[in-house]
Amino acid sequence: MVTDEQLDLYRMEGTRVRVVRDALEMNDVIGFVVAWDDSHMLIRKENRRVVKLPRTYAVVPADAPRPEVV
Repeated sequence: MVTDEQLDLYRMEGTRVRVVRDALEMNDVIGFVVAWDDSHMLIRKENRRVVKLPRTYAVVPADAPRPEVV
């Protein structure tokens, strides 16, 4: 689970992030952290749509290597 501190750092720096939902790369969500609460986070995609996702997914900077999901 991603921490509040990590999400706040991504939001403050304007870091584009990748949310890895499953083993298929085409299902990743790439965008910017907008807000979060205890169980969910809001990601604004490039097309300006906002997606609400559980915080249990892996979140990494978009330019970092994609983590393996089992």
